Amino acid sequence: EVQLVESGGGLVQAGGSLRLSCAASGFTVADYALGWFRQAPGKEREAVSCVSSTSDSTYYADSVKGRFTISTDNSKRRVYLQMNNLKPEDTAVYFCAANPRDRVSVVVVKEKYDYWGQGTQVTVSS
Repeated sequence: EVQLVESGGGLVQAGGSLRLSCAASGFTVADYALGWFRQAPGKEREAVSCVSSTSDSTYYADSVKGRFTISTDNSKRRVYLQMNNLKPEDTAVYFCAANPRDRVSVVVVKEKYDYWGQGTQVTVSS
């Protein structure tokens, strides 16, 4: 059974940093396209950062470029999102997602992801 469990969220002041972690089970991280999405109250879920299964292709939303970094650790079956210089507009629930079909591509469309974690809250105070 495929499962994704996020952790690392919390309350941080603007300018601070957080590292989100997603623990994957039931599959090999290197075999799936992976992504981090976020959803703020009253807004659509949006792609923040995505990575191909080979980790040689990545996507970052314009709003987070230069501040966030996605990475994977195949041995630990984890996907990370390092978030630096956080802003109040980054406040949202962050979700980890996995796509087993479009593995070598970066997948940005949320409807193409089959598996989702429960989410972790990130709150950035001004």
